[in-house]
Amino acid sequence: MDRLHELEAFVAVADAGGFAKAGRRLRLSPPAVTRAISALEDRLGARVFNRTTRSLTITDVGQRFLESARRILSDLDCAEHEAVGETAVPHGHLSLTASVTFGRTALTPVVCAFLSQHPRVTMSVLLLDRIANLVEEGIDLAVRIGPLPDSNLVAKKIGTVRRILVASPDYLVRRGVPKTPADLRLHSMIAFTGLMPNREWRFLDGKKGNSVSFVPRLEINDAAASIAAAEMGDGITVALSYMVADQIRDGRLAPLLDNFTPPPVPVHLVYPQSRLVSSKLRAFIDFTAPRLRATLDGLNIS
Repeated sequence: MDRLHELEAFVAVADAGGFAKAGRRLRLSPPAVTRAISALEDRLGARVFNRTTRSLTITDVGQRFLESARRILSDLDCAEHEAVGETAVPHGHLSLTASVTFGRTALTPVVCAFLSQHPRVTMSVLLLDRIANLVEEGIDLAVRIGPLPDSNLVAKKIGTVRRILVASPDYLVRRGVPKTPADLRLHSMIAFTGLMPNREWRFLDGKKGNSVSFVPRLEINDAAASIAAAEMGDGITVALSYMVADQIRDGRLAPLLDNFTPPPVPVHLVYPQSRLVSSKLRAFIDFTAPRLRATLDGLNIS
């Protein structure tokens, strides 16, 4: 049994969740797929799937092997296209993830512009307010906001954003403008849990970091909802600078405590390491990086 054939069958079964569905994708009969998986398991000396008449689940061995199998097939695909000179024409499917608010605000227009210039590429955009595991979830590229932990991901910096406090002019007329971080305890605070997970605001006091804790009047797990509440005059909230740039320019929100604003945090495009980077991924990064950098520059409030 051809080893690459076994890998293709293994990845197809893992993706499809069944032998019959994998067979349809590969244009093979279910018994042929079963033979390929059995040959792979014999070679590995371990089962890659637990299967019964009603269910199929990947084993721990299979899960660990899946990443390597995907990488081998991806590298082979890239090598074949390089050999015949097709890498100059981006084609195939790309998957991308980013936070919900960043996706709505900055990313979607860039994705649409890229697709209009590359008709042979299709894309899936997953907007998630969590850190997705690119390898385990089969995602090609992510936009990450904040410091990056050490990992095997390749990172390309595209800009920075700041965490800022904002409130509506009407609220500030009624309740006054806070002069120091300690004043926040006297105000109605709207805590967006994504940026205030411990009901505190971290700030810069000279060159030293500090924090002030408070009991929020309102706690929300969605950035857009917390910003909307602040616009309605319900209190002070924290947001990343790109999220409220338009509201500040239009006078609907005002930034507060600028002298205490924490240092900017980086924004990166990240993707798994590979010996060969596909033409579609390379083209998307080259297209997207300068446009997102310009977008972030335009959305950041100094």
